[in-house]
Amino acid sequence: MKKQIVLLFLLVGIFHVSAQKYATKTGNLKFEASVDSFEEVAAENKNTSAILDSGTGDIAVLTLMKGFRFKVALMEEHFNENYVESDKFPKASFKGKIEDFDASKLSATAKTVKISGDLTLHGKTKKITTNAKISKSDDKITVTGNFEVKAEDFDIQIPKLVSKKVADKIKVNFNLPLTKM
Repeated sequence: MKKQIVLLFLLVGIFHVSAQKYATKTGNLKFEASVDSFEEVAAENKNTSAILDSGTGDIAVLTLMKGFRFKVALMEEHFNENYVESDKFPKASFKGKIEDFDASKLSATAKTVKISGDLTLHGKTKKITTNAKISKSDDKITVTGNFEVKAEDFDIQIPKLVSKKVADKIKVNFNLPLTKM
């Protein structure tokens, strides 16, 4: 009986070690909601955190709303105070899964995968599914892709005065360079 318990703990330890976690604190998120003939509405956040469990394909991403930088300071102020209300809703998060994930099949050549999960922004959660590219080089896994969201899906109000200057569909790009923990 004692040998069986020791063997069980040994097996659990082997499986736990084989499922590595990869993480970053320097992920990049960009969004653009520009409309032709008007000023660019775009921002970038270079301090996005993410973690990937290579054993399950579970992925979680977190970004602070005040981390987005705009070319125009006034636009950044309006974004934080009037639209996403960063003091009330300081972060956006995504919790999901890379479908049919198999870390042993990753290589330096990017492979297309499907990622599905819940995006939480401005206190609202919405299901998101998108295709992404994933590659592995040495101890680094990189996940890149994009998706679109609508401000109205997250109860973000765009005043009528500026609504023609902001796109209905907001394009979000992500680049997550994850290293082994």
